[in-house]
Amino acid sequence: MKLPMFVQAACWGLLAGSGLLIGAVVAVAFGGRLPHRMIAAVMGFGGGVLIAVLSVDLMDSAFEDGGPIAATFGFLFGAAAFSAINWRLAQHGARHRNRCGDCVEQPSEAEHKGSGLAIAVGAVLDGVPESLVIGLSLLGGGKIGLGLVAGFFLANVPQGLSSASGMKKAGRSSRYIFSLWAGILLSSGMAAAAGYLVLGTAAPALPATILAFAAGGVLAMLAESMIPEAFADAQPFIGLITVVGFLVAFLIIKMHA
Repeated sequence: MKLPMFVQAACWGLLAGSGLLIGAVVAVAFGGRLPHRMIAAVMGFGGGVLIAVLSVDLMDSAFEDGGPIAATFGFLFGAAAFSAINWRLAQHGARHRNRCGDCVEQPSEAEHKGSGLAIAVGAVLDGVPESLVIGLSLLGGGKIGLGLVAGFFLANVPQGLSSASGMKKAGRSSRYIFSLWAGILLSSGMAAAAGYLVLGTAAPALPATILAFAAGGVLAMLAESMIPEAFADAQPFIGLITVVGFLVAFLIIKMHA
């Protein structure tokens, strides 16, 4: 029996988002004591993966389906929205939510009351646009882009790894960490289903604008969150590691196009 398309979208969203939980499990298993340079290398790889996904897949699809105006508007609006919300969350203690805690420490709840909630909201902000894209990719009965899902999964692992390591060093409990990432995982599935249901009957320009919006948000997240961790006190050849991440995602996307 074939599952309804919105259920399929939710399942693919859960699969892509599971990388966050896997990264968090690894971080907690090592008690948040993984070497910063190793985490930075993984973050650099994940950054390269996301650059490939947003440039080779998201923006290309948005431009083809919606044209230059929709792609440009969505891209700039997505980046502006992410940066504005991220700036607001930073005022409440979520500025360093993706830092592993070595170079830059995450604040504890005692140091900054309410930072735990801000970090949780920030994690949702980082992950939901990706899931919306997965739901959009199934519009019109199309097949899911396995390269897209694989790219998001590969990029999510280092995000969960670094952020959970920082949370552990800031004194947050394993229960808090697992509850947070499990909640984000469920949000990813629901966002993917919503992306399919809400925009299933929309004119082509609107889904294209949402794709570009997500791409802009992802790029802003990279610049403000992942890249600082990847390149702070980084090991040699971090640029090459990032390029390898891009190449891996590029090949996966192209081979499953």
